[in-house]
Amino acid sequence: MINISLGGSPPNTALRAAIARAANAGVVVVVSAGNDGVSSTTNPDSLAVGIRQAGNGNVIIAGSVDDNRTISTFSNHAGTEAQWYLMALGDRVCCVYENGSIKITTDGTGQQFVTVVSGTSFAAPQISGAVALLRQYFPNLTATQTVDLLLRTASDAGAVGTDDIYGRGIMNIGAAFAPQGATTLADSSNALVPLGETSVSGSPAMGDAGNGQYLPATVLDSYGRAYTVNFGATMRAAQAVPKLGGALLAGSRGVNGGAGGLSMAFTVADPVASGRPMGWSGQLRLSPRDAEAARVLAARVIAKLSPRSAMGFAYAQGADGMVAQLQGQSRPAFLVSGDPSSDFGFYRTGLTSMALRRQVGSTGVTLMAENGKALTGSPITFANNLLNPRLSDHFFRFGASLDRKLGPLDATLGASWLREDRTMLGARLHSGLGGKGGADSLFVDAGAAWQPSEYWRLGAQYRRGWTAAHLNGTLVSGSKLGSSGWSLDASRMNLFTPGDSLSLRLSQPLRVNSGGLNLRLPDAYDYATLAATSAVRTLNLTPSGRELMRELAWNGPLLGGSLTASAFWRSQPMHYSQAPDDVGVGLSWSSRF
Repeated sequence: MINISLGGSPPNTALRAAIARAANAGVVVVVSAGNDGVSSTTNPDSLAVGIRQAGNGNVIIAGSVDDNRTISTFSNHAGTEAQWYLMALGDRVCCVYENGSIKITTDGTGQQFVTVVSGTSFAAPQISGAVALLRQYFPNLTATQTVDLLLRTASDAGAVGTDDIYGRGIMNIGAAFAPQGATTLADSSNALVPLGETSVSGSPAMGDAGNGQYLPATVLDSYGRAYTVNFGATMRAAQAVPKLGGALLAGSRGVNGGAGGLSMAFTVADPVASGRPMGWSGQLRLSPRDAEAARVLAARVIAKLSPRSAMGFAYAQGADGMVAQLQGQSRPAFLVSGDPSSDFGFYRTGLTSMALRRQVGSTGVTLMAENGKALTGSPITFANNLLNPRLSDHFFRFGASLDRKLGPLDATLGASWLREDRTMLGARLHSGLGGKGGADSLFVDAGAAWQPSEYWRLGAQYRRGWTAAHLNGTLVSGSKLGSSGWSLDASRMNLFTPGDSLSLRLSQPLRVNSGGLNLRLPDAYDYATLAATSAVRTLNLTPSGRELMRELAWNGPLLGGSLTASAFWRSQPMHYSQAPDDVGVGLSWSSRF
């Protein structure tokens, strides 16, 4: 690069030709704007203007500001050269050197002071130094790109935008070294991965797995400059949600009835009660958006087709509760804790489902299917979107289960296949990293209930899951997850009054026990060949926490209605090891009219 801390008359033909040759050879030229001040001219010095005109876009005109970032009184303004005018400190610049040392002057009183100098001739070398640093650190930059980068990243001063006093603004070397424009993976895929956006949105089954992960990758900015970024730092874990509020949420009421072989159940909006239900807080609820559109929030219809066959359809409800009803299962009612058989480790909405059961000898065979959307566990952050939306994508599930009664023992065994279009057990990967692939999951469920007498019931349920991500983008083989959830129940019936029950449950919601996502990411970039090398990185999705739910619930008749009283204790809720315990007591009374 060439620094010209000079001023004077317009450049002659020889100087113009020399500047043109330098510019064509990829040299950046920085020239002082001049020290004529505003009293003489509002444009840069005529020498600077002529050099810029000959420089074919590779010239920067340097103006001066003081330490208050105000244009120096002696500095020529940007004027007609505002598009190529950049400012740097040129007012009282330290220092003058004499014989290799800083020159110190002593005045008549004996006070010593450092000699400083001023002028646009001292602003220009700072810009020249920035040019040299940028081209040394990023050898791919052309002269034109370097000039554009420094002008584009300048800190605005004076009037907003480019103006005829401060030109493009004051040089900001920090901004010039930072990534600019759209960023892409440095490998041949050129996948767009804007910095600051969410790289991975985890699901409740993954808990705090996103905390402190290191997932480095090399990206290129719009100038082709390579940077190492940590995508682990922009991973967002699922938001912890208190459960008691959803369980006690007002604003809806149940309606059910039946005749012959047909039974129906509905959840409808209460026109008197206030509040808006959340889509995942109960067995028969819709999302708030759907609730605003229709009075009927959810519905289930069970039809007995023959003495040995029955079919059910449900709206805004998963298939598992309907399957349990078809199988005639009698499970204790809890206010907060859920069943492992209906837990997929992520929030669901927009559900429709169906089930068909057939009694074959002493064994019941049930087929089921459900359709809905997987809702991300945390808001997705987009660089240009302040709304932080929660995204949802389609999933489909089908399966079969067997049930059999052996004296006082009821046993069930089932398997289901879950296919997610874009998510992986509810987790969402940024599209630039391969977030369009989705996943397949196999779940195996086993349950048993033993009732040794009319007063006691003991139950257990277990779910085991295996998830394999569809390989797409950066995702490579080995992107698999293992998960499990379980519960143990004990109930005492007719404890205080006929028809009441006291139940205790210990459970663990579905949790990822092992595995993660393997991503092939660029890890180094060679400016000589403009090519990247890559390595496989593993994003561990196993949380360090493990939620355990304990709930003691009493259900019984009271004052012409039904009362549920519950006390619960969640340790490490949502599988967050550092989360405070969630402890609460709830009462719910309902009556039919």
